[in-house]
Amino acid sequence: MKKIFKKIIVWILQAEAKLVLKKYKPKVVAVTGSVGKTSTKDAIYVALSSAFFVRKSEKSFNSEIGVPLTILGCHNAWNNPLSWGRNIFIGLGVILLKNHYPKWLVLEVGADAPNDIKNIACWLKPDVVVLTKFATVPVHVEFFESPQNLIDEKKKLVEYLKKDGVLILNNDDQNMKSIQPPEGIRKILFGFEEDSEIRGSHYQIVYEDSKPKGLTFKIDYAGKSVPITLKGILGQHQVLPALAALSVAISQGLNVVTVSQALGKRERLQPGRMHLIEGIKKTVILDDSYNSSPVAARKAVETLGDIKTEASRGRRIAVLGDMLELGRYSTEEHKKLGKIVATNCDFLVAVGIRAKEIAEGALLGGMSEKNILQFEKSEEAGKYLQNFITEGDIILVKGSQSIRTEKVIEEIMAQPEKKVDLLVRQESEWLKR
Repeated sequence: MKKIFKKIIVWILQAEAKLVLKKYKPKVVAVTGSVGKTSTKDAIYVALSSAFFVRKSEKSFNSEIGVPLTILGCHNAWNNPLSWGRNIFIGLGVILLKNHYPKWLVLEVGADAPNDIKNIACWLKPDVVVLTKFATVPVHVEFFESPQNLIDEKKKLVEYLKKDGVLILNNDDQNMKSIQPPEGIRKILFGFEEDSEIRGSHYQIVYEDSKPKGLTFKIDYAGKSVPITLKGILGQHQVLPALAALSVAISQGLNVVTVSQALGKRERLQPGRMHLIEGIKKTVILDDSYNSSPVAARKAVETLGDIKTEASRGRRIAVLGDMLELGRYSTEEHKKLGKIVATNCDFLVAVGIRAKEIAEGALLGGMSEKNILQFEKSEEAGKYLQNFITEGDIILVKGSQSIRTEKVIEEIMAQPEKKVDLLVRQESEWLKR
């Protein structure tokens, strides 16, 4: 019964969304990839908002129901039938009444199963498509015959670009080298590679009082170089969303310096994505707890390894939970991650059943058994860390959604009273689970 109800709601909301697009004719940016979709979507929103009235997907609304909700300007009603009825009523109002509707929509589009992208793209027909990064073993791969099938599914978004549209690709990703847009489509390449039209360079971690506080880099375009500092986040891969956003802005004739300044002034970023949070005992938490996949986890661990700690104190501690939806690739990918941990971290805290393979990989990589801790649940790991961590430690926390690694952070953050603002999954629906 619940599945039938969902199908009916999806059909109605999609029908309303199509009518809204037909009535108001907003320009649409569609973002997809294996990692970095939400951060890229948020950065594009900031870039375009410097000149236009823009709406973006809430959080990670990227599904057959999330995309229509964004177009209609509605919120997730979770399991409340009355709220779903209200959303349908709101949609009718947007269609029938005159509204001040956004000129641009920035939408995240995901693929959990075959044909997910196609079923959305065929009626969305975006003006701009942004591909963030593919992964050798992407999350959700267990629902596809192979990783390539999942990548091919995401590429379908390109097929439905409007004839005068823009295709923006991550030039650092070899999987995108073969993508050729249809005739009349402008292609823009961004990345750290030298032949990128929008190029990032001079990435560095910014420190204050020996603690990491953010990152700085330069954007090179058309013979000019513009510096940007992003506070509160770390990771070279966090530069890519800014480069993608500038690519979109440039495609619409916006000023590079103005957009760069807007990106640098952002204060509130999506939680759980390489955010720096103050920990107890004068420690620093690198919060990447939103979700986890092999490529994202590897980048996070390598970022932890790049952080300088004080010579006399400070340890790099990786708290890593299970990576889910990897199917037959699960064991191998967890072990690979463990080997990367061994060369970048001082201690590993493995959380969950599958994370035992991370621990095994760390042992194979040369990490001492006494430096590896294992727990079944995030709460247990967090309570143990309260006594284990010491001044100067840097603690990376990452895991798939179901592992709830944000609960580790709740136990060791210096200001737990701010967890609603700083951490992921603080909605009442999540807290009941």
